[in-house]
Amino acid sequence: MLKEYGFVRCGAVVPKLKVADVDFNVSEIINQIKIAESKNVQIVCFPELCVTGYSCGDLFYQDVLIDKTIVGLQNILQETINLNIISIIGMPIRFENQLFNTAVVIQRGGILGIVPKTFIPNYAEFYEKRWFASSKNANQKEIVLFGKSIPFGTDIIFKDKENENISFGIEICEDLWAVESPSNKIALNGGTIIFNLSASNEVIGKNEYRKDLVKTQSAKTISGYIYSSSGVNESTTDTVFSGASMIYENGKCLAENERFDFESNLIYTDIDTKRIMNDRVKNISYMGEVDILNYRKIDIEIIDCIDSLERDYKEYPFVPDDKKKINEICNEILNIQSYGLAKRLQHTKINKVVIGVSGGLDSTLAFLVAVRTYKILDIPNKNIIAITMPGFGTSSRTYENAKNLIKSYNATLKEIDITESCLTHFKNIGHKENEHDTTYENAQARERMQILMDIANKEGAIVVGTGDLSELALRMVYIQW
Repeated sequence: MLKEYGFVRCGAVVPKLKVADVDFNVSEIINQIKIAESKNVQIVCFPELCVTGYSCGDLFYQDVLIDKTIVGLQNILQETINLNIISIIGMPIRFENQLFNTAVVIQRGGILGIVPKTFIPNYAEFYEKRWFASSKNANQKEIVLFGKSIPFGTDIIFKDKENENISFGIEICEDLWAVESPSNKIALNGGTIIFNLSASNEVIGKNEYRKDLVKTQSAKTISGYIYSSSGVNESTTDTVFSGASMIYENGKCLAENERFDFESNLIYTDIDTKRIMNDRVKNISYMGEVDILNYRKIDIEIIDCIDSLERDYKEYPFVPDDKKKINEICNEILNIQSYGLAKRLQHTKINKVVIGVSGGLDSTLAFLVAVRTYKILDIPNKNIIAITMPGFGTSSRTYENAKNLIKSYNATLKEIDITESCLTHFKNIGHKENEHDTTYENAQARERMQILMDIANKEGAIVVGTGDLSELALRMVYIQW
């Protein structure tokens, strides 16, 4: 099972919906929870106000609708009492003479906590302040529902009893758009996963902007971010909804649905909370000067039910799929390395470099960096002293490749065979030349480095090595060429 390694399967549902038809909506929510459970999803979230519909307007003033919502919640609890999945459902709740837009967290027929929305939009096509109060107006931290006292507020983090890396908090729609999103503090106070229940309508350009927000927030907070928004069945007034849902982890999209679907749809993937925590620890500036708040930690039980991953890990995780993007990154890598070398040459007032060229990838990249550096500094390539040093095991292909590469850029070619010097060294240390062990291999490397250093001293040059080239740079440039 994968929970011990920090994996938790999270999902987002955009349910089929009828505005103000609580019975229909509740039935569909229950059905989708059961489907998610069958996929071994451990935590699933639904859109904002999905029990009633977001676009009810002044119907939110009606007792019939609000009372029906509570009955609907009770039905959901009864129908999911035997399910281990944790579900996060959007619905209006009356509390302290006010109406709140909330996310209700349930599991096994019980309510774990209720999180109200903080930032209430009241501009352009949004009129939420007409009906809903902000979480800032809530004075009590507990609400009584069905005879039980339930935690109520934004200062709640739900934390697994066995694996403290698996913990989550909630924000609702506009909270993400705010300058100081609640998820910032949730993450800084330990939450590794953020769920957002949303009702985001569509205008030209908004889809990309919305994805950028989720991507940036998940990257900035170093968290998993699960976003679910109201679907096209909400489009009953002068606004159109598309039902966007997406799952990001530390700025990378792991799953995304197809928008504009009249039927219900579910996306899910496995969030790697251990990786998230490791990234936070490595990022020393992550915590900075943090206002640690007194968050209430609610214990939850994530049932360890996944034994195979529902996510892909790329063979080359740092290489984008877009060829144009690869070219841009490769060019950036070469610029970084070339200007770094150019500054070193300027600072030392040296205009010659010595580089060993074997015909392999490492030395080829180092040579190309040197060529670009000399173009930047307007120094002739003849000042690049490129040395090929064949020895035991050098193939004719790599040998010829090295010579052709050097000649094609008009660099100074030197050829020094190291076979005899290595044989002499073996004799001096009593090593058999047919014993192909670490000593055998390292003797050649050390002989080559000695030659490079000696020639650099002789020519008044510096040695450009290949060992300081990152594997990332090598692989990226190799893929381009």
